[in-house]
Amino acid sequence: MHTSQKTSALRVLIFIIIIVLASSTSCMHGKQTTQNISALPSKVNTSLTVLMDTKAVLCCYPIPLTNVVLITWEIILRDRPTCKISYKEETNKTTGECTKAITWASRPDVNPGLQIHPVALSHDGYYRCQMATPDGNFDRGYHLQVSVCPKVTLSPVKNRTAVCKAVAGKPAAQVSWAPIGDCVTEHEHWDNGTVTVWSTCHWSDSNVSAVTCSVSHLCGKKSLSQRLLPDFRDLGYPVSSLLIILYVKLCLFMVILVMLGCIFFKNIDDCRKVL
Repeated sequence: MHTSQKTSALRVLIFIIIIVLASSTSCMHGKQTTQNISALPSKVNTSLTVLMDTKAVLCCYPIPLTNVVLITWEIILRDRPTCKISYKEETNKTTGECTKAITWASRPDVNPGLQIHPVALSHDGYYRCQMATPDGNFDRGYHLQVSVCPKVTLSPVKNRTAVCKAVAGKPAAQVSWAPIGDCVTEHEHWDNGTVTVWSTCHWSDSNVSAVTCSVSHLCGKKSLSQRLLPDFRDLGYPVSSLLIILYVKLCLFMVILVMLGCIFFKNIDDCRKVL
């Protein structure tokens, strides 16, 4: 296996692990026993990638809820005002509200995790769980990035050329070809953070009749195959000669069509004279 293929496979494995962890519907809290809470770090930040249209659950700090006085989630989304939701143990009440897709994962006195369902591109941002205890405050933050699977297409073009597109992916996909041709790759960035990648390749070798485009992304790897349209020069004639041949054939066809028309109308006139 080539190094690039190993790297792609490793990325896919890591992404699947992240998705499984992020999609978990439970966080370990109430039954957990921590010997010395004050020995824990007061702040932890994690980078997390989740797939669009899935469900993600972000966990708070793994400490027993019996020691927690106040739990607050602060959500800072891109191009949106900051919102907060809180739970106070003394009153057993929650306050604050974000979007319909961002809610408590369960009852906050049982599981103070935050649920995002379904995950959308607009959920890119920073999420922080603040837990106030008699031993101090503990913060757990998530830099959340939403991944979007691209739509992959492969189209043949004239003269032994093909175009492979990975449309609106996030992050940008990587395109490779088999066999390798003379290729040019371009990127188009959209306002929502997605990127369209297209690669245009030409194969001068007439022995290459079919090609395969492979698109690698965090979502996985997808391959499409397509037969190439022939180059006129593959037929053994220069392009100018082929155009002349086509023009002559078209002229002959028009002459035959006119002659048939004349014969047809002449027969009509003969019939009229007889009548």
